This record gives sequence, C-alpha cells and structure tokens, in this order.
Amino acid sequence: MNYTLEEQGKKIIEECLSMTSINPMDIFKTIASKDYIRIHGPEHHVLDGAALLTAYYNAGGNIELASALDELMKRGLSMPGATCGMWGVCGAVTSMGAALSIIDGTGPLSTDDTWGKHMHFTSKALSRLAEVGGPRCCKRDAFLSFQEAIEFVNENYDVTLDSSDIVCGYYHKNQQCIGDRCPFCKSNKKKVAFICVHNSCRSQIAEALGKHLAADVFESYSAGTETKPQINQDAVRLMKDIYGIDMEKTQYSKLITDIPKPDVAISMGCNVGCPYVGRPFDDNWGLEDPTGKSDEEFIIIIKEIEKRILQLKAELKK
Repeated sequence: MNYTLEEQGKKIIEECLSMTSINPMDIFKTIASKDYIRIHGPEHHVLDGAALLTAYYNAGGNIELASALDELMKRGLSMPGATCGMWGVCGAVTSMGAALSIIDGTGPLSTDDTWGKHMHFTSKALSRLAEVGGPRCCKRDAFLSFQEAIEFVNENYDVTLDSSDIVCGYYHKNQQCIGDRCPFCKSNKKKVAFICVHNSCRSQIAEALGKHLAADVFESYSAGTETKPQINQDAVRLMKDIYGIDMEKTQYSKLITDIPKPDVAISMGCNVGCPYVGRPFDDNWGLEDPTGKSDEEFIIIIKEIEKRILQLKAELKK
C-alpha cells in the first residue's frame, strides 16, 4: 500500500504515543520496521525527531507529548526530501534539532543560550555524518545523529536517555550501502561483486538474482568500468516476466568505485578483456552478452546466471 507523507507522519505519531522506552534508537527501530517506512525517505524527518521527543518524555522530560509530536510532525513535513544532497544538511539532524527547539521553546528571536546550544548539537552531528561520507543512508544518518542527541540531552537536561550498540539490519535493502565504511556494518556475509564493462545487462541480472536467491548467504553487488544511463530494457522486461523482479526499482548502473570492496569478484565474461578491479577475479563466468538478441537467447543467459548463482550459494555455505 502506498501512503502519503502526511499519512506516514500521523502513523509515526500514533506509534510514538504508545511507546514507553527511554532509548530513542529503540523507538526508531521499532517504527522503522513498519511497512509504511521506507529504507530512505522524507518520513524520517518526522520519525527521527519524534523518537527523540518520545524518549525524552518517557524519561521524565517536562513536555506535553501529544502537542510536541504534532508540532514536530508539522516541521518535519515542511522539510523537502533529499536535503542532504540538495541543501547540504541532513534531515535526521534537522529533525532532532527541531525536537530540541520544541523542548526548549526556542525560536529565531530567542536570546537565551538554547539557540546557540542547538547549533552546537547540529554542527557536531553533521560533522559525524561528514566524516563517514556519502551516499546518504537514512538509517545510518539517524543512528549517528541519535548518538550525538543522546549525549546532548544527557548533558543538558535533568533526564537520562538510554543508548545501545547498533548493528545495522537494513543493509540488504540499501542499494547504496557503503559496507565496511559504515560504523554500524557488522555483516558476516561475504560481499560478491559481479563485474562487466557497462554494468547494464549480465551483471545487473546477476545482482538481482543474487539478492533474490542467495541473500541469506551473501550480499550481491554489480558494477562496471563504464556506466549506461539505464539498465538493458530487455533484461528489465524478462526479469519482470520470469521472476517478478523490477530491477529499475532497486538497481542502477554503477562504477566499481561505487560499491563496497568485494570478498568475491566475478567477471561475467568480456570478449575484449575484462576490466581491472584492483585485484584478481575469483572466477570468470564467460557468458555471452545477450544484448540485441532474441528473447530465447536472452533467457538462456538468464537461466545460466541463475544456475551459477545457486552453485555459488552452495559453495559459500560450506
């Protein structure tokens, strides 16, 4: 079911009003598991600050929670999406900055020290995000911001919020996951990269089938030394027909530098020489490029990739 942003905001507020935890990260994770919260999206501009306000209230903070959450939702819904890339400021940080403003009743004309303290918080939180780098991840950015927000609240208010160690459980849904660069990445699964020159056909099929058939054993990525503006449209069509997978919803053409360092690197087969990826390939599947060929020939390659994905899954499970 598709929800409007306002519907998402209202559902977040309803959930928060039923929570008793004093750990904002636990509140965040509970709500983030709901079907109306995407892996990325401007609904986080409501969720992140709402989780902080709720934990603050549950820890004994002096606010009227329902009205505070309503105000937070109004502010969160007014923030545009993609602020991190388009405005240079993360929505998770601004959402939590809004929560602090609501707690203290701070406004643009405030003359007390809260105005400056909130700026210190947001600048410190943004620095943490900048140190890790992009691309954005609404879950990683929220966790980093929560770490700073919990420390700020515990130092500046007469309440104590709980914290917890974070192990990311979202990486398999995040096509732009930065892997080991993320401080919350604790996956024991091997990272498998499927490589061809343009990353538009065979390697994209392998990534999609790896995620579809072997996500419990390894993480699948694809990349090339060049990119195409879109995935091969015959591959997109046939993968939808055969497996119900829409590659255009979850994948795009990427360079080798855009994916985490792989544990296993597989060449799909290059007629004129495989691209250099900074290390030897673990295997070369030697598959013919089906681009421009008949559906029957295309399907033969797709089924061969499926067979090899299942073979690789069996090997890595040993």
